[in-house]
Amino acid sequence: MEQRTMLRSALHALRSTKAVSAAEYAILAVAIVVMVGLAARELSPKLQTAFSSIGDKLTTATTATQ
Repeated sequence: MEQRTMLRSALHALRSTKAVSAAEYAILAVAIVVMVGLAARELSPKLQTAFSSIGDKLTTATTATQ
């Protein structure tokens, strides 16, 4: 009897639209994380160069005014 109840609940969970929606959201979340990671990897050298340049200009400006 208990196995039959467990089987029914498992089948109900598989047919549930909430479970399907949750899986779709999980796939979407993984895709977003992958895209953000790839964008960060691609932009990292450019951002590092830009911030280094800004830091150098600030150091030069601070040194010149002292």
